Amino acid sequence: MKTKLNITIKRAYEAPSANDGYRILVDRLWPRGIKKEELHIDEWDKDIAPSAALRKWYGHQPERFNEFEQRYEKELKQQSAELKRIRHMAQEKHITLLYGAKDELLNQAVVLQKVLLKKE
Repeated sequence: MKTKLNITIKRAYEAPSANDGYRILVDRLWPRGIKKEELHIDEWDKDIAPSAALRKWYGHQPERFNEFEQRYEKELKQQSAELKRIRHMAQEKHITLLYGAKDELLNQAVVLQKVLLKKE
C-alpha cells in the first residue's frame, strides 16, 4: 500500500507557518523583495524549476499555460531522481513548495505538485 504524499504549495510572499513543514523554494530566481532570512526555507531547489528558456517563453501569459505545463512536464522527466527524492521526503513529512509568481493557479509549483502527486 502506498503512503499518501503530503505536498502543498504556497506563495513565497505568504508568511511561514508551523503547518508548512519542510519548505522548498522551487523557483530558479530568488523572489523579489524578500530577504533570505525572511523566507525561512529549508532548501532552494533550482534544478527542479523550469529552465530559464521555458520561464522566459511563458512570461506568465495565461494563454500559454497549457503549453507551458506540457513543456515543463517534459523537462521534469529529466529530473526523475530529484522527483523521487522529494516524493520520499513527502512520505515522511509535510512538504511545502514555495513559488514567487503572482498567479496562484497558473504557475510552475501547481504543475510540479501535480507531477509529484501522480502515481509512479
